[in-house]
Amino acid sequence: MFSRFLDCCRSLDEKKKIVDQKKLIKSESSGVVADHGYSMIMASSYIPKERKSRPLGEDAHFLYRENSTFGLADGVGGWFRKGVDSGEYARELMNNSLMLIMNQESKGAVNVKRVLQKAFSMTKSKGSSTALIVTLKDHSLYALNVGDSGFMLYRDNQCVFRSPSQQRRFNCPYQLGNSKSSDGPSIAKEIVVPVRLGDIVVAGTDGLFDNVFEYEIEALLRAMTNDDDKSCVGELAVIIAEYASAKSCDKSFESPFSKAAKLAGGKHFGGKIDDISVIVARII
Repeated sequence: MFSRFLDCCRSLDEKKKIVDQKKLIKSESSGVVADHGYSMIMASSYIPKERKSRPLGEDAHFLYRENSTFGLADGVGGWFRKGVDSGEYARELMNNSLMLIMNQESKGAVNVKRVLQKAFSMTKSKGSSTALIVTLKDHSLYALNVGDSGFMLYRDNQCVFRSPSQQRRFNCPYQLGNSKSSDGPSIAKEIVVPVRLGDIVVAGTDGLFDNVFEYEIEALLRAMTNDDDKSCVGELAVIIAEYASAKSCDKSFESPFSKAAKLAGGKHFGGKIDDISVIVARII
């Protein structure tokens, strides 16, 4: 399996350098959930940026198979200059979201807007974070997004939808938090996307989207999936996260982040080292 990953990486970028994975931290979980005829299997992988002061990183996520729902949050790193670990805010926000889904949304379809509003009101940690919650209902994905985390929908290994990013300016995403400068959940973008059997959802924090283009994920999907393989989401999540991690350390290419910086009048070349969270789900 890993040899296929290496072959695909070489075909995408001959100059890519495979980074040291000794301190790679991965988190995987999966499950099958019913949704009135459709189900979704999900898995995740998390690679935090190496920081002695914040070994858990600043990303957080959850998967809840019973209600076919997942969430992502990316703590805003700028808070560290004020002595605040925004990863604590992201983790509390996602934990509150999961607890609400388990305790209050378990008897029916998940109302992502209600969940985020209540989770936000319950979260008391300092800092701020982006937020994304996605649920499968009535053959559609219902999502609520704040900031530059997001998801893409792939059909027949081609990207057919990408959630819009919310930023005030380059590298300054909308963010939930308790400070006067932070946003509230009313700013969130509501998204509804119809799905079909076999569709693959790839969600992530900006550590993924700043380093990997849509066509690169398409190539990884072609290398790793087939119509009969319903159990590959765990492998895909790990491989996409590892690929993004390798690209983040490569200074020899124009990354999505460097292209965006150029459009904004800035200068940056190569990848952007950051926490990387990836969730992969397949509609079955």
